[in-house]
Amino acid sequence: MNDTNVLDRLSEEWDALTPAAQKAARYVLENPQQVGVSTVRGLAEAADVTPNTLVRMAQQVGFDGFADFQEPFRAAIRDGSASFPDRARWLQEQAGKGALGALYADMVGSALRNIEETFAGIEVAHLQSAAETIWNARQIYTVGVGVNSSNAQNFTYLASTGMGQFHAIPRMGSTAVDDLARASDQDVLIAITCRPYRAEVVAAVEVAREQGLTVIGISDSPASPVIRGSAHSFVVASDTPQFFPSSVATITLLETLLSFVIGAASPEIVQRVERFHARRHALGIYAGDSA
Repeated sequence: MNDTNVLDRLSEEWDALTPAAQKAARYVLENPQQVGVSTVRGLAEAADVTPNTLVRMAQQVGFDGFADFQEPFRAAIRDGSASFPDRARWLQEQAGKGALGALYADMVGSALRNIEETFAGIEVAHLQSAAETIWNARQIYTVGVGVNSSNAQNFTYLASTGMGQFHAIPRMGSTAVDDLARASDQDVLIAITCRPYRAEVVAAVEVAREQGLTVIGISDSPASPVIRGSAHSFVVASDTPQFFPSSVATITLLETLLSFVIGAASPEIVQRVERFHARRHALGIYAGDSA
């Protein structure tokens, strides 16, 4: 068993954990890099639980004790991971160019790390399965509010150039839960929210589950309410030196997911996209451009 399997088990067994064990599990899910390098006492202090709580959490998900639970994380450290020395040197050079140079390096570095961390945790088969679910659905609703409203809108716009069953919600003048009123178990909801989780998105997910929709959750933590219990889930890294969470990894994931949907679709999709853009050219929508 590897560290990813352990995290999956924690997420799957979440509802069976005691409240104290859930608190410990949340820390592990959100800080897996700390598990293999810390003592049980150090992790307990960081998670604000007792060492015994960590032990009980490990036992509740099938391990003999915390040392047994911790071993896959230590093995991952021993195995090592790819490094990027050329990029690291370039970032160091930028950081040495004054305050703005340091900010530039921090922003670029965090964006690259977010994409790497996100896709390192996603398997191709998982993306393919989600894409096939989307393609076979009657209607697909994408919900995002706040910073993720534009991400949901962009995904829906791109998809709609070849497929008419995509809808970004909430629609203007409506609410997400109202927009799902006629949705059923033939439909899919793609829900996007990062900490602090938006109540509208969480409510939409709850309604979707009650009505039998297949939920695809995209969030920044395995402990997120739109991730736990979803048929398909993707955790995106969103760290950034600025105040607002980064959308770089979310946008990249959505673009990749859409490419998989097109890959799973019938050949006519390509023709539809071509006709869509040919019409836009003919209508003169693109300034200074000809078909």
